[in-house]
Amino acid sequence: MTKLQGGLSRRRFIQGTAVGAAALAAPSIVRAQDATIKIGYIGSLSGIRGIFGETEQWTIDQMTARLAQGLTVGGKTYGVELVIRDNQSDLNRSGSIATELVMRERCNLVLAQDGDGAAAIGELADTRKVPTISTMVPWEGWFFPRGGNPASETGFPYSFHFFAGASEIQANLVEMMARVAPGSKVGTLYMDNPAGQGLAHPEFGLPAAIKQAGLTEISAGFFQQQTNDFSSQIAQFTAEGVEALSGFMYPNHFIPFWNQAAQAGLKPKACAMGAAFLFASGVEALGDSADGLATEVWWSPSFPFKSSLTGQSAAELAAQWETETSKQWTQPLGYGHALWEVGLGAIAQAEDPLDPDSLRAAIAGLKQDTVVGPVNFAESPVKSVAITGLVGGQWRKLGGKYPYELKIVSNTTMPSIPVDMDIVPLGGA
Repeated sequence: MTKLQGGLSRRRFIQGTAVGAAALAAPSIVRAQDATIKIGYIGSLSGIRGIFGETEQWTIDQMTARLAQGLTVGGKTYGVELVIRDNQSDLNRSGSIATELVMRERCNLVLAQDGDGAAAIGELADTRKVPTISTMVPWEGWFFPRGGNPASETGFPYSFHFFAGASEIQANLVEMMARVAPGSKVGTLYMDNPAGQGLAHPEFGLPAAIKQAGLTEISAGFFQQQTNDFSSQIAQFTAEGVEALSGFMYPNHFIPFWNQAAQAGLKPKACAMGAAFLFASGVEALGDSADGLATEVWWSPSFPFKSSLTGQSAAELAAQWETETSKQWTQPLGYGHALWEVGLGAIAQAEDPLDPDSLRAAIAGLKQDTVVGPVNFAESPVKSVAITGLVGGQWRKLGGKYPYELKIVSNTTMPSIPVDMDIVPLGGA
């Protein structure tokens, strides 16, 4: 059964989820149930980061249907109870939910879809021996604020994370800017959250990569999540003569920033901003001026990987979403699906999924092929982390089915992903 909270309604189970040979890698579905595995979930299904969770309820519905009749693991049968919680993009609420999932619900496994949820539950999960898997924030933004040490031989006790690193993000962002505006001044600004802090790290983040590429950073520092007036940062960039823009912002920040920059006469040749235009809706709101905006691409239908649960290719998963919702695919679709692949893959490998030490060992030793690519905790150089890959892309106005299409233009850090087209300056020239 599934418990729902935070404004979510119980939806009709989706029938007919595609299941192929790849499903053999996951726990199989059974009818008899001798015990129950309780899986908690915390994510930003609404609020300021709700756009990152737009596809999550659709994915949760699929997983609910898939798990409705339970699982068999190691010859034993288990019912599955899902405890789904929306943190409403609020860090304080994330803390309350973390306490609920760990202390009251006593979940056997918790899946955290966003950075705030992961940050809120990590220490508590480690203390109370609740295996937790999180994603969708650069691993440095999850790891270092918690005092993580990359040289540690053990990692965190019970919390794990998989995602690309700031180094992969910045390599693609900087490479795209350097191709369009070589030798230029780059104006940067960062939202003050774990992901922004990770990307702004002076030694491991964007500043070092900008310098290494022969570019000059003009930093406006950090801004708070509630900020919507960027006039002081824009004035600084204009005075310094920046020709490129980068950093970390959400769409609700970038839209006013971009409009205010245009009003002030700031016209960069390149803009490669982390997180700001991961989504088509945010790009469309900018009109024709969005043609050529560059972003990191964690996942797209072009990725040559398949789901270990359904056997679907990335393209097939995106097509199913578009067919059933009449909405354009978004990048979190892939990682939201992969979060369940990793969680259920760990349950399948555990000797006893109800024993926290057994499940922790299964996660730590996991090598899972997913729709976003390999997720390898077992051989990772950073314990408790599985580092995934990404590429760089530009939003292009091409006259197709949708107003803008995200095309891969840089595969510097992931050569296995094909490039769709050449990079262009802002304006699509």
